[in-house]
Amino acid sequence: MSVARFKDLCVDVSCPSAMTSFWGQVLGLTSPADNPEVLVGDRPEKTIWINKVPEPRSVKQRVHLDVHTSAIEELEKLGAKMQSPITDEQHWAVMEDPEGGEFCGFVRDSVPAYRLMELVVDSAEPEAQARWWAGVVGGEVAQTPGKPWYWLENVPGLPFPYWVFVPVPEPKTVKNRIHWDVTADELQPVLDAGATLLRPKDDEIGWHVCADPEGNEFCVFLPPPAEESDGQA
Repeated sequence: MSVARFKDLCVDVSCPSAMTSFWGQVLGLTSPADNPEVLVGDRPEKTIWINKVPEPRSVKQRVHLDVHTSAIEELEKLGAKMQSPITDEQHWAVMEDPEGGEFCGFVRDSVPAYRLMELVVDSAEPEAQARWWAGVVGGEVAQTPGKPWYWLENVPGLPFPYWVFVPVPEPKTVKNRIHWDVTADELQPVLDAGATLLRPKDDEIGWHVCADPEGNEFCVFLPPPAEESDGQA
């Protein structure tokens, strides 16, 4: 039984206005007038928070997005740069967003309104990571026979089809610039599952910052405390 539920995504950036515009157009999301640094869709789980951080991107991103697109040229018009083109062996283009963050574009004859295809996480042990997260948020672990990557599908609340874990040789060295949030009834079951508490909820933040077994940061949101009774019948 899962102990948490997927809530939304967060992207760290240097220039929120430019990156909100870029990702909104790439993913088919909009930014409300009263909060220009968040992207929203037709479900709360499609929300993406665009967070300004002081540190620039310094290494290959360990978490990236795969997106549907009608043409790679359309992504380039929005400000993306080509890193690695589509080939007979690679059926997607590796792109860079305006701040250099990697993402992959998959060309489709028919592009859905919401264009986030999957969340991809670099992993030392993809199978272990997939099974750990399945235990936390639910879903089914799947694999293509003979291939080294694993993914989750049918995850409750997940607004995109696949959550993929791929093998890489390099270890995690810096804070991820893309992370996800979850909701949970209690924090302790998430910790009991094997998460590490990096920063507890305090006067500055209203959530707990945790890390999975490979150090990927995620935030846990708990229900608000029940109001104390005023003693009246």
